Parts: sequence; C-alpha cells; structure tokens
Amino acid sequence: MSTETPAASTPFSELVNAFKAALIPPTPPPASGSPMAVPAKYAGEAAECSGFLLQVNLYIRMQPQQFPTEQSKVAYLTSLLSGKALKWAEAIWNSNNPIINSYDQFVTHFSEVFSTATGALSTSDQLFRLRQGSSSIHNYTLHFRTLAAASGWNEISLLGAYRQGLNPEIRSAMAIYDDTIGLEAFLLRTTRVSQQLAACQPPVTAPQVASVAASTPVPEPMQMDSTRLSRAERDRRINQGLCIYCGQSGHILRTCPVRPPRPMVSMIASEIEPTMLTLIPVTLRTSDHIISTSALIDSGSSGNFISSDCLKELQLTRLRHHQEYAVTTIQGRPLGRGRVQHSTPYITLQIGLFHSEEIKLLVLEGSTASIILGRPWLKLHNPELRWDTCDVTRWSKHCFIHCLSGIPPHHVTSVQLASTLVESPDPVSTPEIPAEYRAFQDVFSKQAATKLPPHRPWDCAIDLLPGAQLPKSKVYPLSIPERQAMEAYITEALNQGFIRPSTSPAASSFFIVGKKDGGLRPCIDYRMLNSQTIQQPYPLPLVPAALEELRGSQVFTKLDLRSAYNLVRIREGDEWKTAFVTPTGHYEYLVMPYGLSISPSVFQTFMNEVFREFLHQFVLVYIDDILIYSRNMAEHRQHVQQVLHKLRQYQLYLKLEKCEFHQPSVYFLGYNISAEGVHMDQKKVDAILNWPPPRNVKELQRFLGFSNFYRRFIQGYSSITAPLTSLLRGKPKHLTWNPAAHEAFQHLKHLFSTAPLLHHPDPELPFTVEVDASTAGVGAVLSQAAGDPAILHPCAFYSHKLSPAEQNYDVGNRELLAIKLALDEWRHWLEGARHPVTIITDHKNLQYLRDAKRLNPRQARWALFFTRFHLKITYRPGSKNIPADALSRLSSPKPSIDPEPIIPSHLFVSPIIWDIDRDIQQATLQEPAPPDCPEGKIYVPSSLRDRLLGTVHQSPGSGHPGSKRTLSLLQSRYWWSSMRRDTIRYVQSCSVCARSNSPRMSPAGLLVPLPIPERPWSHLGVDFITDLPRSAGNTCILVVVDRFSKMCKLIPLSGLPTAMEAAEHLFNQVFRQFGLPEEIVSDRGPQFISHVWKAFFKLLGVSVNLSSGYHPQTNGQTERKIQELGRYLRAYCQEDQHSWS
Repeated sequence: MSTETPAASTPFSELVNAFKAALIPPTPPPASGSPMAVPAKYAGEAAECSGFLLQVNLYIRMQPQQFPTEQSKVAYLTSLLSGKALKWAEAIWNSNNPIINSYDQFVTHFSEVFSTATGALSTSDQLFRLRQGSSSIHNYTLHFRTLAAASGWNEISLLGAYRQGLNPEIRSAMAIYDDTIGLEAFLLRTTRVSQQLAACQPPVTAPQVASVAASTPVPEPMQMDSTRLSRAERDRRINQGLCIYCGQSGHILRTCPVRPPRPMVSMIASEIEPTMLTLIPVTLRTSDHIISTSALIDSGSSGNFISSDCLKELQLTRLRHHQEYAVTTIQGRPLGRGRVQHSTPYITLQIGLFHSEEIKLLVLEGSTASIILGRPWLKLHNPELRWDTCDVTRWSKHCFIHCLSGIPPHHVTSVQLASTLVESPDPVSTPEIPAEYRAFQDVFSKQAATKLPPHRPWDCAIDLLPGAQLPKSKVYPLSIPERQAMEAYITEALNQGFIRPSTSPAASSFFIVGKKDGGLRPCIDYRMLNSQTIQQPYPLPLVPAALEELRGSQVFTKLDLRSAYNLVRIREGDEWKTAFVTPTGHYEYLVMPYGLSISPSVFQTFMNEVFREFLHQFVLVYIDDILIYSRNMAEHRQHVQQVLHKLRQYQLYLKLEKCEFHQPSVYFLGYNISAEGVHMDQKKVDAILNWPPPRNVKELQRFLGFSNFYRRFIQGYSSITAPLTSLLRGKPKHLTWNPAAHEAFQHLKHLFSTAPLLHHPDPELPFTVEVDASTAGVGAVLSQAAGDPAILHPCAFYSHKLSPAEQNYDVGNRELLAIKLALDEWRHWLEGARHPVTIITDHKNLQYLRDAKRLNPRQARWALFFTRFHLKITYRPGSKNIPADALSRLSSPKPSIDPEPIIPSHLFVSPIIWDIDRDIQQATLQEPAPPDCPEGKIYVPSSLRDRLLGTVHQSPGSGHPGSKRTLSLLQSRYWWSSMRRDTIRYVQSCSVCARSNSPRMSPAGLLVPLPIPERPWSHLGVDFITDLPRSAGNTCILVVVDRFSKMCKLIPLSGLPTAMEAAEHLFNQVFRQFGLPEEIVSDRGPQFISHVWKAFFKLLGVSVNLSSGYHPQTNGQTERKIQELGRYLRAYCQEDQHSWS
C-alpha cells in the first residue's frame, strides 16, 4: 500500500490546506493579566527560597504579556534580589553565563545555590524528630503539614509520625482512634480533642509554701556528714558577728557564698510523691533467706542503706561501723532516726536476671525505704535508666567484668540461646593465646567486644529510594522456649547498648529459627527494608583470584572476628530505619545488624580500609575472615603482630576459639590451602560422592550448583555436565532422567574423587596452556613445570559450554575459540608474562596462525587480541594431549543405617486397590513403561487411559472436578506422556459437566447506540462491496451513507483502493458536493486503520471512528444498505452480471 502524501503543489493538497485554514479558528488576543502583588525582595535565606520562587513563578504566569522573552523573566527575578543573592546574580550576569538566556536553567541553578542550608537535616529526618513540646496543637500540626508535603511518605507512615510527636496526654486521648480513619480525619480530631483537654484543665495558682513534717512516710533525698553546731559554737558566732554556716566574717547566713542554694522543689512541696521516686526491683540473698523488694535510686545520697525492718527480715547480725554518721534530708531534717551506727556483712544484691553483686549496706533506723542506693553505688555501676519504666538498659564495664559474670545456673540456657548475635562477656583464658601475642590479649577479649563501638567514617548508611514505603510488619506469636530466647537476647543487647527502645514509624518483624545444634537463633525480617534501600556497589573479593596470591607461602594464620557486623555502627540518624517489633516492645539497632542486604558491602569496605597497606602482600580479607600468609615463621610472626596492632587500633576483636595460628595448611572459604597448593574440602567431596541420582528438577539444580563450586578442579566440566544441563533447557516442570544423564552423573562423581591438587601459579616460571575443543564445549588447563625433573603441574582448569551459534563453528575455529577463552580467563597471569606462554593444541593448522595471509573477520578480531600475549603455539596429537598427573583422593563410603519404623508393622492397613489397577498391571505386560517414567508412578497403557479418566473424574469422591483438579488426582499415582492433553480433552467433552456447571463467562456489556445527527451529511458511514463481476473495468463499490437522511452515495471502483485513494474519492465525489462531515464510521479494514487515513482526516478536522470488533451492528445503516444493494443487483443483473455498473 502506498503511504505517500500528494506533492505540495497539487490542487488536491492546496484544497486540503485551504480547508484546514478555514476550519481553524483565529487565535484570540492575550487576556490582560490578573492583578498580582509584586514579590518581596529576597536576600538569600535558604528557608525563604522555595516561597520566593513560587511567588515569582506565579507573577510571571499571570502577567505573560510583560515577559515575552526568557531573558526578560531572568531580568525580572534578578531585580527582586538583594544582599548575597544579588551579589551571586551580579557574578552570573557579568560572566555572560549562558543560563541567563533560559529561565528554567537559571531557576534550577538558583535553587541549587540557595534552597538548602549547609548541614540542614533532610525532610524525612526533620519529620521523624518532630515533637510537639511546648507548641500549641495548631502550630505543631502546621509544621507537620509543611514537612509532610515534601517528604514523600505514605499516609500510614505520616500518621504514625504525627501520633508519635504528640504530647503524652493528647497521644493517650487519641489512642481510641485507629490509623484507618485517614490522616486528615485524624488531624482534625486531634485538634478538637486538644481543645477539649485544654478546656478541662484547672486554673494555675501560685505554689503554697508548706512545712515538712519531721516524720514523713515517704523516703527523701539526704546528705551525709552533715552535723549540727553546738550551742556554744552557735552563740560564739552570733556574738562575734560571724556567719552561722561557714564561720567567716563579712556576711550573714542568708547571703553566705559557700552555702548551697536550696532547690525550689524542696520549698514548695509538702512531701515527695511516690510517683516521683526512682524505684527498681531487687532481690537480696543470704545463705538462709531470699527476699524481693524495691530499691530507691538516690543520686543525692552519699551512701548505700538498708532499713532496720529489712535487716530483721533477712535475720542478719549487725556490724559496728567504724564511724558514726548523722543523716539528714536536703532540708536539713534528720532522716529516719538521724544516726547511722551499724552496717551489714556482705550480702548478695541481684537486679534483673543477670546483674548480681556482693555489697555492704549501712543500717538506717526508721527508714521507710527498704534499700537506698546512693552515689557510691551509682559511681561504681554507672547504670543507664529508662526513666518511664525505671528499667536499667545498660551497665558499666565494671559490671561486665564483676557483676554479669555470675549469672545464676537456671539462666545459662537462655543466655546461650541468644549467643548467636550478642555474646555474653567471658574472661579470656590467656594460656590459649600464643606466647608471642600475649601483649594483644585485649584483642581477644569478649568483654571488649560487647562494648558499643564508636562512630567511624565507615558507619553503615541506610539510604532509602525516593518515595520508599517504610516497613510495617506484624508481630509473630512465639512459643515458651522462643519467648525465653527473645527475652534473653533483648535483655543482653540492651545491656550492651547494641539496641535501644524505639519510637520509629518503621517496624520489621522479629522471629526465631532453629539452629543445627538444636539452639534458637533470633532473626529480623528486613526483606521490605532491603527492597527500599539503595544498594551499595562495593564488590566482594573474587575467591579464586584471591587464592592465587598465596604462591610461595609456607605458614598460615586464620583469624575470625567476633560479632563482626556488630563492630560497625549505624550512621547517626539512620538508626530508626532498623527498628523491629517483638511481642514485648519496639527497638532499633545502634550497630549494624545481620540481615541487611548492604551489610556485606559495608563491612568489606571497612575491612579493606583497615588493612589497605597489607592487602595483596600478606593479608587476605573476605568479610570477617582474615588469612595471613608468609614465606617463613619469623616473617609470619611480624605479620601477625602487625595485623593484631591494626585490630587494636580500630577496636576490632577476635574469636579465639576459631583462630588458627602458624599452620602449614588451613581451611579457608571452602578450600584447603597449603604450601603445595589448593585442595577441595574432603567433606564437600564426600557429599558429592554420596549424592543420590536426582529425582526432580530441583534436586538436579541443587547438585549442579553444589558441584559447580569446585569446577576449577575438573577438566572439561562444561562438556561433562552437558547431558545434565540439557535436561534443564526450557525450564521443565518434570525431570526426564535418561541413560546419558546417568552416565554423566556417575562420571562427574568419579572425577571429583580423582581431582588433582592445584598448585599456586608462580610468575617466575613459564606457563603452559593445554586446550581442546569438542562439539559440546571447550576446555583448557593452565600448568607450570616444577621439580627435578621438571613435571607439569596443573594450576587451574577452565571449561565452557558452547552456545548454539558456537557449535556451528568448524573444527579450526572451535580450537581457536578455546585458545581465546583460555587467554581471557587467565589474562592477569599470561599478559605480560616474563616467559613465552606455550599453547598446546591438537589442531596442527593453528601453528601457522601468525603467518596466515587471509583471515576471516572473526579470526582477525581474535588475532588482534592475541597480539597482547607472547605466545608459542605447539602441536601435540590428541592421543597425547592429556593433563599432567594429579593426586588421587578416594573416599570411603559411609555405612547406611536403615531407620527404625515409628509405627509397628501389625498396625498397617492394606491399601485399597481399584479394579482398573489390576487391569493396568495386566496391560503393562504387553505395553511396558518407557524408561522416562518417573519413579514411584504407575504407567497407564493407551488402551486404559479413557477408562481411568472416567473412573477418576466421575467417582463420587471427586465429583466431576475441572481439568486441573482431575489432572492433580491422576498425577498423584499415574503417569503417561500425554496426560495433561488427554485430561483437558476428556473434561471438556464431559456431557454431565456441560449440563451441570454454572456459566462463568462475564455478562455481555451494554452497547450505546450512535448519536442522531443534527444535519444532513455531518455523520457518515463507509464500507466496501468487493469481488463483484468485472463491469466496465470495475469490481468494487465504495458505499457512503448519510446517517441523518439515509441517503446513499455509491462509487464504483476498479479494485479495492489504498487508504490515500479512498480518501481522494471521498474528497472529490462527496465532500465537494456535500461539505466536510464531522464524523466518519467504518469497520476495521486496512484502509481505515492506516496512518495515512487518520492523518488526512486529522488535517481536515474530521473525527474517524472504528466499529467494535466482531460487532458489525456498530455501522448498521451501512451494512443494511449493502444488503439491500446486493438484493437489488441480484434481481436486475441476473441475466447479464457484467452490466451492473
């Protein structure tokens, strides 16, 4: 079909342009601008930048006639600047910066310079930290709305942040409203509730001064060593005009500079209310008695006290104290009976589950507080308190060494459950540390590892994606053992300072999983947070490449960091993003937790910075595993000491029980590493040798993934596994195990049992690369000659499975591809090698590659790549192209033990056997099962398949199910290759299902009739009558129907026209006579859906509409006219069918 438009000079085109010009209405003159106030001057304040730009943009938009050019808009904005903003604009104008010619660019640059204040918090951080405080509810809500509009948070997160920032009394009153009422409704109700609370408040009156009774029922803060003046001394000071308080002259008691001022609280309070006291639950233990009580934490007390009543309950003897004290309150009144003369022997004081100490207390007669812990106790233990619940959240270093080490025996299990992520401190046994490193004993300390690490430049930064959804997870129910593990973990992490109570709007789920040893591991579900986090691209080291650095090393030391991720802090301000919920509270991490997707990259970055000067010399670091390698023992000791010094410098700590020192071989990252080379781990090899044949796709994928880890030890791995990987082509749902796959499976297991030792590459020795290619893949061996006599020892194997395109290469190109891929794989060793690299191939023609005069394009590209290497290609026949000898490591099979049955055999009931099962057994004698029949399934011969389908589908137990359910019932016991197709066919042809099933088709939609036109020839319908007998050269009729008058215009055509030809016929024979229509309706023929047809009528301003698919009634009038025309022609042209035109 031709889609070219007519030339610009044709009359037809000129007429189109004329019609277009006539139909386009003239542009109205610009309206005068609305009255607007001139924006105020802007001096460069960051907080006012966005508002200033908004006012300028509005003014320019409402007064467009005043700013015809871009530069006029820039000039107007510049005229409103002052101060530093004007100086900036002056520099821009004077430098003729091109941005002055574009208003949008100028505003963008202006906003970048002035919109953000240096060091300002992000909108999300401001919103998260927003609190009402002393602000009115109106001001707080206005500030919240301003931040929320720019935050991008969803409504649930915004509502949670707003609720959290309210004052406690308002937040408590709003607790009856759920988050589902919506943000706006919640803000309005909060305002009303706040006003109602304010109206109910009693009027504030001036405080009344009241005297304090001599004997108060509530304990009071006090002073020690406060003694009264004797009457003689008092009289002497009064008579001599001296100060009664300090005994000096020149002032009186009221103006004494030494006398401390009295707190206002003591002057206006008649007594200290119990709700204002800090009381914590404690347990007192002696050899015979245990009592639980509360202790008063009093920072104003100069001693630790026990009441005489509590002493009697413990039945302890009093010890005469070496000095007598007078005890008074802060007002100077005697506390209790005022004198301390006795103390207790050492007794056990326990706080919480884990904190226990031996303490001596002073006996205070008449005290109403059982225990008072004052400044000496606070200074020694330095506890951190959560003041709303009076819980101790953290203890001092002294406590970790002396008080938390004596955990009661019945709590040991709980502590061990949580030891996976937070470890309890335990003294390090110094004899286990090698003598050379005793000076670094602190690096192996468990106590130091439980200390909150400092902030560093490598803190874990959690940057969220724009518009990120905050995690909001549910609380999982926990069993009793899981709850004990959770409580032990939370308590220990709080004491160590690794977590803290949170008010974050984010919340990830907390749950417990089992460990291999039967213990329980606390876990946080950070999947949603990870999906909303910007990932860090810092790569982890490539293990095979890293192991190649160990050449020539004779001594190895492996170090393992303790609580590795917990040694890195979360970036300040990002802690709220790690928040998680438990059945007992809401917490957030201060250290980097396990489970964050960015944790490995962050920690690897940190470790690389710590050991940067040692990397690639004698240190290899992979996350928290550190390997130190040296050529001799003396050098190795220095290297280890340098590493330990770095760990001490950065406050990193090791797990001594997992460290190995001065070893000739170590297990590292899945490999056994020694001076000779790299071995496979024997445990993993045994697992491969004992692997049973896969029964499904998942088991085959698991085996290939496991064995692929050691593919560098197996020559031609890709070619060997080709029969196995071919079974996974096309993502099959069922595994079709065949003899070729079974042979490859067994052969691969045999190769793992005879895999060679891989030597460390030595750049001082020449390299040899042996290559070979087959129709399925290519393989290569990197070797070096060593020893006397020199024998080639393999350093690495490489294999590559050929793609379908590569399999079409001829033999020479496949061999050349093997060389190219091998050089690319080991480029870091072979490019720039000191000796020529010998390439051994069994394709003799490749020896003359460098001298070839004609190369195809592929060979020319590869030849250019080969110029980067110093190569020497030699030929060796295929029968002799065998890799060098290797170590053989056979494994002994493990004896299999049959499990003892749980249910006794006499309790089993024989299975129910259908009659058709017996017939299937008889039929399989004549039609046996094919080899690809899955194990454990009954093969159904073709003669019994319809009968079995009827039995399963029509049985009362199944009830005529659909095809999916019927197929599921069959697949549980039976199998044949076309089961799915046969099942669908049978169910679709079931007459019972057709009669009884309810229709599931969507009801037909309601159709809207075409509107009635208001004038003739304004709405047209068009269509074609084709394949007519030729008459005067015409075989087709273009039918045009006016939907208003029902008048019909018939245009004979020589054939089915193109879109342009049809448009031209309409224009010349319809539009010239009746004028342009408003709408044309047609079917979906190729002429009517073409771009030419649509573009032509778009120029004319005519709407083109298509009828609904498979619904010709849309253009019903035209279709009816065509029917009548056909009847007419058949009636009058029956005898001479070539005269219809």
